[in-house]
Amino acid sequence: MGIIIWLIVGGICGWLASLIMRTDAQQGVLLNIVVGIIGAVIAGLIFGGSINQALTVETFLYSLIGAVILLAIVNLIRRGSVR
Repeated sequence: MGIIIWLIVGGICGWLASLIMRTDAQQGVLLNIVVGIIGAVIAGLIFGGSINQALTVETFLYSLIGAVILLAIVNLIRRGSVR
């Protein structure tokens, strides 16, 4: 059951992060899920806590922030600017 929550929350966070960073046209559903899950891991390392402990608004927002950070790093490496 935990993996399903990770996929759903990862997909939503990845999609919202791609809208914020204006990279939605370049990404598909699978990449949105991957970005969201890796963003949740990054947020867990930075802020502590994770979705595994409890799915709350706070952990969701942390996962979204982690996904935005990940996309900013990828944009910086690819284009030389965060955008």
